[in-house]
Amino acid sequence: MPLMIPAMFVIGAISQYVGASLGVGLFESLSPVAVAWLRGAGAGLILILALRPRRRNWSAARLRVAALFGTVTVLMNMAFYEAIAHIDLGTAVAIEFLGPITVAVAGSRRTVDLLAAAAALVGVVCVAGVNITAVSGYDGAVGVGFALLAAGLWAGYIVIGKRVADAGGGIEGLGVGLAAGALVLAVPALAPDLVARPGAFLQWEVWILGLGLGLLSSVIPYVLDQVVLGRVGRARFALLLALLPVTATGVGAVMLGQRPGWIEAVGIALIVIAIVVTSRDTTNPDPGS
Repeated sequence: MPLMIPAMFVIGAISQYVGASLGVGLFESLSPVAVAWLRGAGAGLILILALRPRRRNWSAARLRVAALFGTVTVLMNMAFYEAIAHIDLGTAVAIEFLGPITVAVAGSRRTVDLLAAAAALVGVVCVAGVNITAVSGYDGAVGVGFALLAAGLWAGYIVIGKRVADAGGGIEGLGVGLAAGALVLAVPALAPDLVARPGAFLQWEVWILGLGLGLLSSVIPYVLDQVVLGRVGRARFALLLALLPVTATGVGAVMLGQRPGWIEAVGIALIVIAIVVTSRDTTNPDPGS
């Protein structure tokens, strides 16, 4: 597998984590669902303004697939943001990763791929720093429920995103899809905040931060996802997603001096091994594509 493919995941992950810092500020003003909506809407607006898709290039079928893709993507972020509002981030990440692992297993026909998927899952659990005590009680149950929902939506993101990428013009489809998804979900996502804290939407900082969050946490990583999905199969892409928590650990070590312990080191090793042993020519996507 060319080094460029894993490098794209690392770049996208770094962008997501920088964008997450903007999201922290927004959580003080809006609910997690409204923040996720702003992220998707901001990303869709940026991509549409940058690409200016032409109406004549869009059939009804292509628009439906793109809209479904965008809706699933925005819902995925909403579910994940709600999950981390109730349980630890590491635990939510590990649970959510069940989605990509399911896609990887479903799209594999080799024993080594199944073993690699299992190793990657164990590695993510080790790296994410799962806190079992965080899933106790009502709050923990709600968080786990949202994390499982995010896992299922992440699997849908991979499967539908592959269709969008294979249809050509995947990045344009991403922009149209995110805009459509934000439009579809605008009322349920924003209505509670409009009732409870309408003044928040009158602050220009909220909209600027939303655009920044959309650019860093959605536009850059999701555009890179479309590039990778156009070159590899769904199963391989799903496995490569294990690089995301590894990147977070690396960023923490370099920028914050948070050195990984032996459990995290074992997890990183398992993920790297899983990706290496399943590497092959990306011009021939696996049967799961």
